[in-house]
Amino acid sequence: MAARRLTARRLAGRGPTLAQRDARAGLLLISPTVLVITFVVIVPILWTISLAFQYVRLINIRQTGLFGSYTLDNFRTVFEEREFWSTLWTTVLYTVGGTATSILLGLIAALALRQPFRGRAFVRGAFLHPWVAPVVAVTFVWTTLLNPEFGLVNDWGQRFLGWDEAIPFLSQSSTALFTVIAFEAWRYFPFAFLFITARLQALPADVEEASRVDGATPFQRFWYIVLPQLTPVLTVLVVLRFIFTFNKFDDVFLLTGGGADTQVASVLVYQYLTARGDIGAAAAQALVLAGVLIVLIVAYIPATRRSGESAL
Repeated sequence: MAARRLTARRLAGRGPTLAQRDARAGLLLISPTVLVITFVVIVPILWTISLAFQYVRLINIRQTGLFGSYTLDNFRTVFEEREFWSTLWTTVLYTVGGTATSILLGLIAALALRQPFRGRAFVRGAFLHPWVAPVVAVTFVWTTLLNPEFGLVNDWGQRFLGWDEAIPFLSQSSTALFTVIAFEAWRYFPFAFLFITARLQALPADVEEASRVDGATPFQRFWYIVLPQLTPVLTVLVVLRFIFTFNKFDDVFLLTGGGADTQVASVLVYQYLTARGDIGAAAAQALVLAGVLIVLIVAYIPATRRSGESAL
């Protein structure tokens, strides 16, 4: 017994064990990441929450601290304005339309390029161009093409389609929102295309081959065999694209600036911050939108678990 105690004392005097050294090395390695997340993510979130409950304008931002006179007036200002609710409704329409059309286009493109042919790799690469191209460049191209005075779309429409006059696609309330949704679908269908293509390549071919031998039509094979196996990845795509589109700012702002009934929630936050100089109300509205996104993320996690695929 005495020998064991003596041995334990000797081992204790030799310094930390291997497990302890590994734990310290691990803490040392992750400390830069923890510091970056703290100062880039956590601190700004806490600062935004603090601003949302204070009367803060651009003129007194320097005198505003983390602890001040807290109030709910900013949230009352946001919820009592009709502009907020109309903007929220526009955001929902834009999000649902952009999500549905982008996934539908991605599904069609993935099915069209499922079978090998000469040049398929080039076509797949070309399909990724809208997604990887700089947003400033592609929005400039769209605004130029759709310009009512010198745009190519209106020129061809009047010349070949018999339009009586040019259509201001991006400055007319009846067409601007549909045009922005079309841009959203065109720009982000490659995202859905990649997901669906990867899933299609993993589908077993024997079931489809057996149904083909049994005389099933192409539509029947898609509806009863392919689509049920794509449902998990489509579920993930719907939730992801809904979250991303709901939070979208740059596309709408660069195309219309939020005019012609296309002002989405993120653009309204920007207007509160810049045009009105109301930092507190802008922070309050940002918190409301963050709450909506948190609900969507909570819905996303069970969807990925059920599908067996996680994008986190």
